[in-house]
Amino acid sequence: MTATTTKDYSAQIRQGLRLRLDETQLPSGKKYQGKVRDTYDLGDQLLLITTDRLSAFDRHLASVPFKGQALNLISAWWFEKTKHLVPNHVLAIPDPQVTLAKKCKVFPIEFVVRGYITGTTSTSLWTQYNKGVRNYCGLSLPEGLRKNQKLEQPLLTPTTKEAQDRPISPREIIEEGWMSAADWEQAAALALRLFHYGVEVAAQQGLILVDTKYEMGKDAQGNIVLVDEIHTPDSSRYWLAPSYAERFAQQQEPENIDKEFLRLWFTKNCDPYQDKVLPQAPEELLVTLSARYIQLFEMITATPFVFPDMQNTAHDRILANLQGIL
Repeated sequence: MTATTTKDYSAQIRQGLRLRLDETQLPSGKKYQGKVRDTYDLGDQLLLITTDRLSAFDRHLASVPFKGQALNLISAWWFEKTKHLVPNHVLAIPDPQVTLAKKCKVFPIEFVVRGYITGTTSTSLWTQYNKGVRNYCGLSLPEGLRKNQKLEQPLLTPTTKEAQDRPISPREIIEEGWMSAADWEQAAALALRLFHYGVEVAAQQGLILVDTKYEMGKDAQGNIVLVDEIHTPDSSRYWLAPSYAERFAQQQEPENIDKEFLRLWFTKNCDPYQDKVLPQAPEELLVTLSARYIQLFEMITATPFVFPDMQNTAHDRILANLQGIL
């Protein structure tokens, strides 16, 4: 599977439109509903169910067929590939959309690593830079950068986990008590190590890992552990490598293969920050976006995407696969 050869899964995806998993109701465990994942607290373990919900601009935009499966399995693949770099929370993958994980005390900081200056949201590095910001998260940015340009070296630009996330410098993280200096230094080094490795692996598959975010915490033994997700198209931005240089030289947007595709559509058709009611994403857009999630899964893992049995709903399948765990 390369950036220029894709399979036509449109028939299966259209069939899956009626099977999208928007929410879950399991018989046990305390439920916490996030933007994309439904998390069930089972005591010393967590069940993380990746739904088909898609969020951006801090709100729900649409539900995309097979997105949850692609995301969960991409993340599982990366967790396995990076466990030699940093331990992670994964205990088992009992269903294509479910991760059984050990419970950790998660740091209240997101570790955002950027290899390029880009983005369209109000908090993106390019938006801030284009407005004149030259000091970001304690880092000095040079003059003369262009949108979508590769940075001289990856930048770690952490944000807080608050009602309104905000960029924060390492000094502020320590002074405001978000993390200890020792934990910050170790976690920051791990985040950069993971990103460098992710860039290398993505390049082998014809992809550019543009930027990403990591979440980390401590397990019961006090070890720093990677949690949540890793290098998925929800937590990361990917571009197709073969066309990047030419498109950048011509000041064209890179070919993207992530949810930026949907972000761009909404920014063209409404104000996703201010409008109370958003337009419904066209079915064709959802089919195309689903195909891109599947394409990215196949490109990264070099394995074919296996569609689930569509005779049953995703919720019923998950319940069946979780027998013995719940």
